[in-house]
Amino acid sequence: MVDLGGAPPSNAYLTEQTLHAPEKWFPLRVLVCEHCWLAQTEDFAQADELFDSEYAYFSGFSNSWLAHSERYVADMVARFTLTADSHVVEVAANDGYLLQYVKARNIPCTGVEPTASTAEAARAKGIPIVEDFFGIRLAQVLVAQGKQADLTAANNVLAHVPDINDFVGGFSVLLKPQGVSTFEFPHLLRLIEENQFDTIYHEHFSYLSLSAVDRFFAANGLSVFDVEEHPTHGGSLRVFAQRSDTGQQARNVQVDALLERESLAGMLSAEYYSDFQRKTELVKNGFLEFLLEAKRQGKRVAAYGAAAKGNTLMNFAGVRPDLISFVVDRNPAKQGKYMPGSRIPIVDEDVLRERRPDYVVILPWNLRSEVEQQLDYVRGWGGRLVTAVPTLQVL
Repeated sequence: MVDLGGAPPSNAYLTEQTLHAPEKWFPLRVLVCEHCWLAQTEDFAQADELFDSEYAYFSGFSNSWLAHSERYVADMVARFTLTADSHVVEVAANDGYLLQYVKARNIPCTGVEPTASTAEAARAKGIPIVEDFFGIRLAQVLVAQGKQADLTAANNVLAHVPDINDFVGGFSVLLKPQGVSTFEFPHLLRLIEENQFDTIYHEHFSYLSLSAVDRFFAANGLSVFDVEEHPTHGGSLRVFAQRSDTGQQARNVQVDALLERESLAGMLSAEYYSDFQRKTELVKNGFLEFLLEAKRQGKRVAAYGAAAKGNTLMNFAGVRPDLISFVVDRNPAKQGKYMPGSRIPIVDEDVLRERRPDYVVILPWNLRSEVEQQLDYVRGWGGRLVTAVPTLQVL
């Protein structure tokens, strides 16, 4: 589907010490299976190299994502009549960004989170965390401990698992007979059609269509009964599933309608994916031309949001600190570190106010509206905000 060259793991931020050591880079290529139409990153990096104790992605630093999560909890409580007698399990609970709203409703909950840094942040919120990778083995352990689930949530993790069959099979074990699992993930249809190539990185093992998900869920004991489209992360699906052996939810017409849309778009053919490489290179070249012209004119360029997608863009384009001098991020766990590969320093927002660059590139373009409001003061010194993906825009 696409070859983005090579890059280090996108969340492997460098410290002052590791800045002077070699970095491990991996090829970054996505292939598509012509039998089940699952798209996957070619498997070079192992999960324990990607999700280690220093993992620096914390969900709770985006206000819009917190609002999305709070709405999710309210909707699920109402739709599936969750009470103090229910049990909610979130896989990839991160820093407790979602389960904090479950806990606030006095509904028992458990989080599963393999990365020590985010698990610690969740425990600080009073959320019980099992610090482990999820799959059939862990699901069996939880069931033996009396922690079967009425609802499981798995947001932006289905793409992150190397053994997707074992992962999905775990939910069919963990659910109560009438339990429900929900999964949110970026929609491959939107990634292709809107040229969102920077959402490709090693932590994303898979790139998912509903067609592929419906197939491998069925192979692992789950049946899809509903689907919703959401604007998060550039366009995501929320898929609802139940145990194939005991679930009684009727399959919603939206499921087959979206499967038909994907088929009509051509997603079940190799031709659909064949032009994606050319489109990504057009964006890369346009971004580099903008940065080089800014440098020729003596303009100063910074970036906002040390996000994984920004690392994909920087490393694909070969950007270094001579073209973008620093990246601002609100997350203290990233401040004082350096972007992997590009080695651009990450600073707090005070540096932006002090140095007043001419352009600020918004790397997490999916949060553009939120970031535009937050950085409105940049216009006060004549600065301009910029997005590079899916097309270059000087705002």
